[in-house]
Order: sequence, then C-alpha cells, then structure tokens
Amino acid sequence: MGLFQLFGSGPKTVRIDTTGAGPVTMTAAGKPWSLWSDGLGTLAIRALQVMIVIGATAVVILGIQQITVVTIPLVIALIFASAFAPVMTWLRARGVPSLVATLLALLAILLILGAVSWLIVWAVRNQWDELYAKAEQGFQDFMSWASTLPIDIDQKQIDEWIATVTDFVTSAQFGSGAIAGVSAVATFITGLVLMVVMLFFFLKDGPQLWAFLLRPFRGEQYERAVRIGDKTVTTLGSYVRGTATVAAVDAIGILIGLLILQVPLAIPLAVLVFLLAFIPIVGATLAGILAALVALVANGWIIALVVVGVVVLVNQLEGNLLQPFLMGRTMKLHAFVVLIALTVGTVLSGIVGAVLAVPIAAVAWGIVQVWDGPNTPARWARPHVKELAARGADDTAR
Repeated sequence: MGLFQLFGSGPKTVRIDTTGAGPVTMTAAGKPWSLWSDGLGTLAIRALQVMIVIGATAVVILGIQQITVVTIPLVIALIFASAFAPVMTWLRARGVPSLVATLLALLAILLILGAVSWLIVWAVRNQWDELYAKAEQGFQDFMSWASTLPIDIDQKQIDEWIATVTDFVTSAQFGSGAIAGVSAVATFITGLVLMVVMLFFFLKDGPQLWAFLLRPFRGEQYERAVRIGDKTVTTLGSYVRGTATVAAVDAIGILIGLLILQVPLAIPLAVLVFLLAFIPIVGATLAGILAALVALVANGWIIALVVVGVVVLVNQLEGNLLQPFLMGRTMKLHAFVVLIALTVGTVLSGIVGAVLAVPIAAVAWGIVQVWDGPNTPARWARPHVKELAARGADDTAR
C-alpha cells in the first residue's frame, strides 16, 4: 500500500498479523478525508515525497563528504580496476596466476603515476629559476607599459598591495596555511595508500567481490544487477582508456609545438595538458590559458598567440577526429549535462570531484540505458515514436 493511500476514497482493506497464526483482515469504510483527496492534497503529498527524497539524498551526500578519505580512493580504485580489467582478463586467459597478474597490473599503474609526477617535479625544478626571473621581468615591463596608458594609476596604492601580499606571506596566517598544507599532504598520503590497497583487491578479487554483493538478489533483480555491474565496468574502463589516449595525443602535439617555439617548462605544461584533459570542456581551456601565459611571460605576446593557435588546432583535431573514433558512444552525454556534472562535482569535492563527475554521470546514464534489458532503457528514458521517426528522417537526409 503506497504512502498516503489510506487517504483516498472508498473502503480500505488492511491485513495485520499480530499473532503469527495468520493475517487478520480489517475493513475501514467511510468518507474519504477531503483534505487529501482533491488536487491540492495530491500536490501536497507529492511535495512531501519530493522533500523526503531530497532530504535522504542530502544526508547521503553529507555522509560521503565526511568520509572522503575513503570514498574518493574507493572510486579512483574502481576506475583504475575497470580500466585494467581487459588486461587482467587477458593475463588470466593465458594461465598467469591471479596474484602475479594483479601485481603486474598494479605495478604498471604505479609506474605510470610515478612517471607523471616525476616529470612534473623534474622539469619544474630545472626551469623554475629561469621562469621566475622572466616572470619578474615581465611584471616590471607590464608596469612600465601600464604607466604609459592614459589612465591615472596610483603607484602608492600598487605598492600597498604588494606590501600586503608580502606581509601575508611572512605572517602567522600564512604559516597556519602551511600547517594546513602539511595536514592535507598527510591526508593525501593516507588516501593514496588506501587506494592502492583497494585497487589490489579489486584487481585480484573483483569478480568474487561483485558476486558476493549480488547474493541477496533473485530473478529479474539479479539480472538487472548483473547488467548494472557489467555496464559500470565497461563505461568506466572505456572512458579512462579513451580519455588517456586522447590526452596523450593532445600532450604530445602541444609539447612538440612548445619545443619548436622554445617555450620554457614545455614538459610540465604537456603533462598538465594530459592531466587536465580528464576534465572535459574546462580542462582544455585551462591548459591553453596556462601555456599561453607562460609563453607570454617568457617569449612575448607573438609567441603566446602562436601557442594559442597550436592549442586550438590540437583541440579541434581531438574533438573532431580522436574522440568520436576512440570513445564512440561511451560518453554520449550532452554538453549541458557535462557542465552540470562538472559544477556539482567541483562544488562537492573540488578538483577531484571535477575529474570524477563526468565518468560517474556517464555510468549513471549507462545504467539507465540497461535498466529493463541489455538494450532496453528504463521506461521513462525511452524515446517517443515521433522522436524515433525524426531521427530516422535525419539519418536519411544525411
């Protein structure tokens, strides 16, 4: 019996088992409660139901935010395990013991992450002094140019701003921020270790863990849960592999352009392009802005414009050729949905949330697509007959 169903019209039959010997049937006849039987009452009931759902969702989100040191490593480990699932299947099919295959895959993941981190640290350390000197010179040139503008610039006010920034850096408040940074590093290390441990068990015993979670389900619910699991692993794996390939091509293309133009920090900028490519739409823009700013400080505005052209060209090749070919329908999400997912993820978990939001949204939409069958979406998500006819007409026109 649904919520508030007793407030409808007509007699109601309720079965209550109080003795264990069997249900006792009770019939309540009488006039309906008119406050809940009209249109306004129905609206109030629906509003209350929506409030309950929103409240429950908010409680879940708040709970997840309180244990992000567990939930974020869990999601990242699941994504890496899904990406390397074909590798594990290939190794096991050739008789490699499960433990050995797991260690090989885990070692490959750690080597990739370590190589990316080392490239950033090594390149920045070797070229930071040069970039800092050029940045300082560029700032002085900018101030000299600004003094020639027909705008009254108060040099005293600028000096006060500089002094304020200097005082903040040397103040106790900045020191407390450094202490908070140390705490953040400790939290990061804890999450990293936890992620590695979770990833080990996902790679080694992933099918057994999923089979254990499916034990309570029976019949149609079991089949649906199996479809959801398969779709989740397929979507996450395809997303990571496709995005990593596209990001690598972007990074190599931009790296070649930066090296030809002799822009400093070319390697760390290329690595940053690779990392930011995992944030759709926004990541490519941020990478281009950073590369152009470095070129502007170190090489001048002409080279900066050329860098912008290189970034735009590489992004166009990626969007029109690589992504449709490599990722296919894996990320069949509208740009509006991607932007909403990025915004929500960033608000909830910062940069990590921005990276994880889109694959999670893709998984959610993939689950909807297999809810009622391998190729049958949930009823509310199925296209109407007119929509299908319009698609067929468009395909014929093309």
